Amino acid sequence: MDLHITILTLTVVLSTSAEFEHEAFAYLGCSDMEEEYYIGYDEEEVGHIDFKQKRGVSTLPDFTGSMTFPGFYGIGVDAMVECKNDLLIHIKNFKSLPRETDAPKTSVYPKDDVQLGVQNTLICHVTAFYPPSVNISWTKNNVHVSEGMSLSMYRPRKDLTFNIFSTLKFTPAEGDIYSCTVNHKALQGQPQTKIWDVDVALPSVGPAVFCGVGLTIGLLGVAVGMFFLIKGHNCN
Repeated sequence: MDLHITILTLTVVLSTSAEFEHEAFAYLGCSDMEEEYYIGYDEEEVGHIDFKQKRGVSTLPDFTGSMTFPGFYGIGVDAMVECKNDLLIHIKNFKSLPRETDAPKTSVYPKDDVQLGVQNTLICHVTAFYPPSVNISWTKNNVHVSEGMSLSMYRPRKDLTFNIFSTLKFTPAEGDIYSCTVNHKALQGQPQTKIWDVDVALPSVGPAVFCGVGLTIGLLGVAVGMFFLIKGHNCN
């Protein structure tokens, strides 16, 4: 079942010598199996509710200092109850309406510089899709893998489409091939797959060889010069 989405947006205009527009928002999403609630500012998350661990989570960066939101978890729980109470009503009211869809755009990249034998994380970034319901899976050398995989919450964009991240912990080995496959209703049964293969470049020996040859030629030139200098001295 698709997520029922409610997005609350508050726009604040600060006026000094010029006008600056900032946007604070609360995002609420629920289905019969999923629950999401978080708040943000200028498209950046400020905090979210972890319904499994039953707590509010601040996601502000460390340099902003410690910040708490009293009653944040309770607000999220109340909002989720309301969302689920209205879920069947919204499904019934909107069931017969035509629904626009936006196909996802997918990219795969490693979190850190790749070193053979050193654990890393692959990131599958899925963006610009609507509605917010996708299925993401991983393979290694054409074999399905789920161990070490995690999935972020849906993140709304200003154009009302969504982002989501899936990550996979892995240890690179030369020749391994990984893939991230995304399934979404806008793809009409044709999943989108992105491939990433382990290809770690070895240090080039070119500069070392070049420097070695240059040094040899230089020493040879010095030896030849010394030979003619000595011969000229003997002739005198």
